[in-house]
Amino acid sequence: GQELQSEGITVGWTAVDATDVDALTTAVARLGGHGGAIHHLHFNPSAFRLKSAIDLSVDELLSDIALGVASLLTAVRATRPFMSAGARITATGGATADRPWRDAASLGVQKAALRNLVTALDLALAPDGIRAMSLTVAGTVMSGTAFAPEQIADAIYDIGQTEAEFWASEIRFTGRE
Repeated sequence: GQELQSEGITVGWTAVDATDVDALTTAVARLGGHGGAIHHLHFNPSAFRLKSAIDLSVDELLSDIALGVASLLTAVRATRPFMSAGARITATGGATADRPWRDAASLGVQKAALRNLVTALDLALAPDGIRAMSLTVAGTVMSGTAFAPEQIADAIYDIGQTEAEFWASEIRFTGRE
């Protein structure tokens, strides 16, 4: 099968391999140290691998999970010392968490695990006033549609402004006109 995988996260102006725990931790600490505080961490990497579940190797699945899920934990752990009450963690989820795509099986596994991890992070951080949320994009991302990247970005920004008492760890994004 074909493979397309993005393994980089941009931290400040530096591209970092999100699966490299030490490099990502160092980059986030450098960014946090420069500004003194981090108010919003947004997580969006995922691996898109065109392989069905039966054709996917265990190593490929674990590699994809390392990028699309585990690197969030690295980023949060590195960001946490720079966050205080009112800080937000958001992640871009996807409908494949609920409806797997036959030809890209690992994507659904990543998005389901990501939602679960975000919920667990929200439970762990809420007592400190830090909230985490996954925005489940329930459609195909495409410019000029209700699922245009700028519409999704606006939704993530708006949700990040939500007061703690109205917080939900998962929001379904069904598009904006």
